[in-house]
Amino acid sequence: MASSKSLKYILLVTTLFISGCQGLLFYPSKEMVRTPADVDLTYDDIYLESLDGTKLNGWFLMVEKDVEIKGTVYFLHGNAQNISHHLASVYWLPEQGYQVFLLDYRGYGNSAGTPLLSDVLTDINSGFEYISNHPKTQNKPLYLLGQSLGASMSGYLVGSQPQMRDKLSAVILDAAFSSYADASQHVASQSWITWLFQYPVAWSMPDNYDLIDVVDKISPTPLLIIHGKQDNIISYQHSQVLLAKAKQPKALLSYNGGHIATFNDVGNQQLLVDFMQRYKKINISSN
Repeated sequence: MASSKSLKYILLVTTLFISGCQGLLFYPSKEMVRTPADVDLTYDDIYLESLDGTKLNGWFLMVEKDVEIKGTVYFLHGNAQNISHHLASVYWLPEQGYQVFLLDYRGYGNSAGTPLLSDVLTDINSGFEYISNHPKTQNKPLYLLGQSLGASMSGYLVGSQPQMRDKLSAVILDAAFSSYADASQHVASQSWITWLFQYPVAWSMPDNYDLIDVVDKISPTPLLIIHGKQDNIISYQHSQVLLAKAKQPKALLSYNGGHIATFNDVGNQQLLVDFMQRYKKINISSN
């Protein structure tokens, strides 16, 4: 007879398959571990509604009054925790002259609801509508920076929606994966517990929102792909596949490091600033 632990594991796997394995995509946390004020940043605590009425929370990090505003970065985090945990990836940008809007998807942090892929894509669109029409972003460059799942989701939206693409000065995708099936298979293959399930999990993943299908359509908006060579969550090979499919203008920033460890390095911070400084098309609201 199967042990209680084995039965619980089988039940978990079954539940994931019934839900289309969306439980493998999202690991939200409601606990906010800090605010931008804890790192001496001026910010607005923003609440907005997604297109279906779900209340979403985000932070708008401001540039200090004595610093020239060079542009705005719309930041989309990965699948775990919330914006308070991912603040470390972007807290340094206001000092460089870049405002930052961080959005928590539904179910994350102070955002209401439960995350499902199609709904979270709606949240990203709603956040983009908010920040692209914000008075403080007008007549300034607007950039999109996504990490991990946030990179793959937001990159898919940019590639499939010309109206979004055309408002952006550049797109930065850090540790994006080419497809949900390939990414989930790789993760499942890393553990002996889930190794046998790697192919069934991959087969059950959504295939109608894959970045690889539209990454070439991000052009002519400039694209920077970033990936750590020692990333053991999203294989570095994904960056090579995406780079090969993408069209010019495109660039690759690779470094010796793990998953979304990019901006722990001040050299990588400067490389991102240099990239954004090369592409400064201004944002003008259509409203």
